[in-house]
Amino acid sequence: MNVRDLVSEFKLEVVAGPDLDKEIDGAYIGDLLSNVMARAEKDNLWLTVQGHQNVVAVALLVELSAVILVEDFDYEESAVKRACQKGVNLLKTKKKSYDLACSLCEHRI
Repeated sequence: MNVRDLVSEFKLEVVAGPDLDKEIDGAYIGDLLSNVMARAEKDNLWLTVQGHQNVVAVALLVELSAVILVEDFDYEESAVKRACQKGVNLLKTKKKSYDLACSLCEHRI
């Protein structure tokens, strides 16, 4: 599944979507940036409540398919601007991480 299909299937909001054709291979849930850098894998989705520009830097470093901000939190303007410049997909949902993760598992993501 690619990010575009994910957005459609799970009714996610695209905040920055320069490359919605990126393929997805798994997901990582966490809010501690050092853990994401150490444990998330290339092409993962990242579910988090963090919306600052350091999230974009971590997404680039790990080569994530997209960051999904959960629980209707908002990204900082600087993060959105940086994501657009660097080609990082930023998505958003009202769902809790657990609920979204369960749905992702049901779809074998």
